[in-house]
Amino acid sequence: MDGPPARLRAEDTRPELTPFRHAWRLAVCLVFGLVVWSQATANEWNDHRAIFWGEVVLGVAAFVLVVFRRRAPVTVAAIVAVMSAFSGLASGPATLSAVSVATLRRPLPIIGIGLLNFACAMTYTLYAPFDLSGPIWVSVVINLVTNAAMMGWGMYLGSRRELLWTLHQRASRAEAEQELRVAQGRSQERERIAREMHDVLAHRITQISMQSAALAFRDDLEADELRAGLGEIQGKSNEAINELRGVLGVLRDQATGELVDGPQPTYSDLAALVSESRDNGLHVEFSDRVDRSDGEVPDVVGRALYRIIQEGLTNATKHAPGAVVRIALSGSPADGIDFQIRNPLGFAVGSAPGAGLGLVGLSERAELRGGTLVHGREGTTFVLRGWIPWST
Repeated sequence: MDGPPARLRAEDTRPELTPFRHAWRLAVCLVFGLVVWSQATANEWNDHRAIFWGEVVLGVAAFVLVVFRRRAPVTVAAIVAVMSAFSGLASGPATLSAVSVATLRRPLPIIGIGLLNFACAMTYTLYAPFDLSGPIWVSVVINLVTNAAMMGWGMYLGSRRELLWTLHQRASRAEAEQELRVAQGRSQERERIAREMHDVLAHRITQISMQSAALAFRDDLEADELRAGLGEIQGKSNEAINELRGVLGVLRDQATGELVDGPQPTYSDLAALVSESRDNGLHVEFSDRVDRSDGEVPDVVGRALYRIIQEGLTNATKHAPGAVVRIALSGSPADGIDFQIRNPLGFAVGSAPGAGLGLVGLSERAELRGGTLVHGREGTTFVLRGWIPWST
């Protein structure tokens, strides 16, 4: 089980430092350090040569250390700050490392490094071998303002980096979610096409299976009767192929997902479907008590009912050949349409294979239209019933 999302760390939002970014940062540090150190270089070179070279060594060491500030920002900032108390050249790296700590936006390190930098800067100001040109409070104010400014700048950079990182992550998530929605849409489209193919072909193929099985058990057929039976099988096969081409060749309306090209069955085609099943030897009792005085059944509703009844007839042909199938439809524009298909449970041997996927698809089709569909056994009868609203 996944735990709670990890808290965003400031370190995660920092951009990668390229050689150019490293170079210009170090160049700015060098300029700043030279400006601070320049006040003491003349006296040191003339009277305190050892201090001069000591500042150079500490300054170079500070520049080396500041390169590793991202690995241990607080530690590097503290060490370089102490170096800046004895080397004006190290004040540049000390400033950079302090800004780096401030970008993390952690109160304790910011306060600690800020105070340490101020103390070290005042130490260098008071004890370096050069004369102050003004009162001590001026140096105090300058160092306070400088430290506050660099810490504020670092906190601003950290906040801006986090904002940019957050926006980037949101954009990435939005793109990933969009790709996921597209993939889900394609998957749903494949499922809809598969259900449509099942609904279209299962009925025809079941008829072909039953007719071919009947021919296989008839030894008394004349040649003309055999040709006629085979002709019917060929006709059903051609119809199945044409309907399959119709399913695969249609274009779908992007807004509703409905099939918009090619002839699609409607409510008015139910009578022909029932008549065709009767011609194939199925006993069908069809009761249509739908009130259409105020208008015909909408095409999308009629199409759903057609597929549901087609699947019911297909199942009856598979599992209870020769049984009586009772179909009852009733309803009105205000009440929607109730449907029910009943047939005795069959015991046919060698029934066409199936896994109930058609019934699952019908349930999804009915739910897609805002209706319901249930199926199951009631005693010795298999019942498929449900309801679909008139307008979906």
